Amino acid sequence: MPDSHPSTGSPEQSAADGASPAQEGDGASRNADVDVSPGGASNGASSNGASSKGTSKNGASPNGSPALHERFSAYRAERREEREPRRPEVAVPSFFTLLNLFCGFLALTQVFEGEFTRACWLIVLAGFFDALDGLTARLADAQSPFGVELDSLSDVVSFGVAPAFLVWNYGLDAFGPLGMIVAALPALCGAVRLARYNVGFDGKKSDYFSGLPVPAQAVTMVALILTLESPDWFTLSGEASLPVLIPVVLILAGLMVSNVRFGAFPKPKLSYIRAHPYKVGAYVVGVFLLPFLQELALLLVLAGYILTGVVMSAYRLGKAVMNAPVEREERAADEG
Repeated sequence: MPDSHPSTGSPEQSAADGASPAQEGDGASRNADVDVSPGGASNGASSNGASSKGTSKNGASPNGSPALHERFSAYRAERREEREPRRPEVAVPSFFTLLNLFCGFLALTQVFEGEFTRACWLIVLAGFFDALDGLTARLADAQSPFGVELDSLSDVVSFGVAPAFLVWNYGLDAFGPLGMIVAALPALCGAVRLARYNVGFDGKKSDYFSGLPVPAQAVTMVALILTLESPDWFTLSGEASLPVLIPVVLILAGLMVSNVRFGAFPKPKLSYIRAHPYKVGAYVVGVFLLPFLQELALLLVLAGYILTGVVMSAYRLGKAVMNAPVEREERAADEG
């Protein structure tokens, strides 16, 4: 007869069965602790975020490669080592050089509008800024290859192209192609003169120039035009002044590419003044006369400057010819 009461099993089995729910409960509680506690998965994410932020602050990307700003800083440091050190004192002479170029540009615009007198004075003003450029460069010892090139480029415009365009519109356009060639000579010879100067420049200013300086040529030409246009001195203007203007243009252009020596601008030093008192005195007298005689004083001073250079060069040439040794010629004559 079957047993009507269910079997209860052994005591060990009962204990094991009782322990299983407890173990499962403990595992569930542990899982609950991991899943729902504030320090669970969210804390892990926070720690990962903090790690990422720390990596960003250190300047490296998560995969360990340098960040963009690190690469840019390294590039700037490399460029800084390759670049020549900057010289702030060069800025002042370069500023006057750019003013010189700006005045040359304005002179071109005034020639185009038919304002010849205003264009002439703008070229004179460009010459003033060019003188200040050289003066400040000597005082600050700021001579540099950059300044030499910038000065030459500015001089080509202000003292080459602008005067050429001026004399062309002033009356040489009436001579057709021949007048155009003559008018172009200040620009062409001025460019050759400046290129020759740059090639021979060794970083030191000499006491003389080989060939007429381009600014002196330009200012002499415009001073002549201003004097011819002035009713106080002459009555020639326009085409009536061409018999005087054309030879002057040809002579000045030839002197620019010649080997005639012309004195450099006086240095603002006491030793130089003591060594060249007459030269400095002549410049002082010329500056003193400018407010009174204006364009005529400018023309007289520059004409005296050019004549002095030509006469002194002719004297040196004659002296060199007279003192040249003739021993070889005498021997050749005896042998013959």
